[in-house]
Amino acid sequence: MTSGQHTPDSVRSWIPRDAAGARAQVAEAFARAVAGTGSPPSPTALGDALLVTSELVSNALRHGGGLTGFGVECDRGAMTITVADASGELPHLTGGQGRKREAGLGEGGFGWPLIRLLALEIRLRLPPRGGKTIEVRLPLH
Repeated sequence: MTSGQHTPDSVRSWIPRDAAGARAQVAEAFARAVAGTGSPPSPTALGDALLVTSELVSNALRHGGGLTGFGVECDRGAMTITVADASGELPHLTGGQGRKREAGLGEGGFGWPLIRLLALEIRLRLPPRGGKTIEVRLPLH
């Protein structure tokens, strides 16, 4: 993804098939950030970014009607992870669980609060063509 304003179309260049592919893109972006600044991101920051990536992509695949866009960008000491999916339903901004549990399932509901805890900034958008885009900005240090 290039610098500048993040739009749903700008996150369409390569869409990973799963969370592992998305995490690989995030790890590559961290490696480029190290090469560009000479100041390595902290291992905790990398772990946080990989965790947030897993949560966002897994939720898009599981609950969002499929991943329609993905991007990662590093600038000014932070990383922005952008995930777009086919659902127009936004995550709940407050409370413990972001969605009601399906009947019979006793796990889940911790991802969105965790993302909110780790993020410097979160942007949610409902593009005119449908779906949603979530941008999460995380510190590199």
